Amino acid sequence: MNYIRELRELVGTRPIIMAGACVILIDDEGRLLLQQRTDNGLWGLPGGSMEPGESMKEVASRELFEEVGLEAEELELLDIFSGPELYYRYPHGDEVYNVVVAYICKEYSGIIRGDGNEVQDVQFFDLNKIPNQISPPDLPIITRFLNEVRS
Repeated sequence: MNYIRELRELVGTRPIIMAGACVILIDDEGRLLLQQRTDNGLWGLPGGSMEPGESMKEVASRELFEEVGLEAEELELLDIFSGPELYYRYPHGDEVYNVVVAYICKEYSGIIRGDGNEVQDVQFFDLNKIPNQISPPDLPIITRFLNEVRS
């Protein structure tokens, strides 16, 4: 099922409100997992949109597994993000106002691999060496996380 694709067939590229979740995954060395997106070439968090009937934790877990091959053992709520900072226009023209539930994950299993469809690269980054090329909807979430870690 792909709810957003079906919705797009009805509304075209017009702005929609898109609910979803993302995962801030931290390894044993305290590094942040980022994935390089195929649609815009920028780095971002594993995550995506909610399908009908899913809980936000289910969205976060599903997207983490689909995109990078990892299974979350535990998810801790960071916050819910919305507003003008979460507006995004995809390179192909679709416009969204994201509502994102962000989770922190420090316990996980599996072998990291990019899905090859949405993800072209996956890497862990030292928190002081996060790339500048961050996908716009992920920037406020990553910034908030880094500010909390550093305070």
